[in-house]
Amino acid sequence: MSNPIAPALPDLSPQQELALLARMLYREGYDDHLAGHITYKQSDDTLLVNPFGLTWDEVTASDVMRIDKEGNVLDGKWTVTPAIPLHLELHASRHDAGVVVHNHPEWSTIWADVRRAPGIYDQTGAMFQGEVAVYDDYQGAVNDRQNAAEAVKALGDANVALLAGHGVMVIGNTPAQAYLRASSFEWRCKRAYQVATVGGGTPLDPGVADRFGVVFHKVDFPGLFQAMARRELRADPSILD
Repeated sequence: MSNPIAPALPDLSPQQELALLARMLYREGYDDHLAGHITYKQSDDTLLVNPFGLTWDEVTASDVMRIDKEGNVLDGKWTVTPAIPLHLELHASRHDAGVVVHNHPEWSTIWADVRRAPGIYDQTGAMFQGEVAVYDDYQGAVNDRQNAAEAVKALGDANVALLAGHGVMVIGNTPAQAYLRASSFEWRCKRAYQVATVGGGTPLDPGVADRFGVVFHKVDFPGLFQAMARRELRADPSILD
């Protein structure tokens, strides 16, 4: 038998997975103060969600809330974001949405503000394969149900969306897939901006980018979620509490 890639993580509950995902994405720049929310659909159609009043770098498993598909709190000791309609609308319309991430990371939000998707300039940026939807009609915060519904309609079948004047939304089947898509897209946005500041460059050939990206559309990057989770647990083992 071949050797394992690296030390295995302990068996994780869904609440622990969500807490780790929040910590990992915070390190990737998903850190706009109290903004941002992650929902994780469960087999009983309830949703786990990070609490409203905690920053993503302090969330632990015991902080994670559970709500029903109408947004009513079922379990948890804190409160849920008023912007949860965005997630409720998305989970209702996209049954493939296991994990939904929304925040205002620096580099993705720059491209959301200019209302266009960035090009792909390197292989890390190509790890997300597929359409990037751009919702360019900002009508206010997504705690308004109609605004949330319009944003979800604009998303269509895409797994990444830039919300003009707002931020980014990422969909994955699992926490690991959501992490890969969110982190690689933020990298792509940063590199495209940096390339533009030095006078521009030549994007990867679309065929090459697609062939590279389709691999990670089908399977997670082996060991990536686990490695980044171990890094967070070395820094703060209480995440799993």
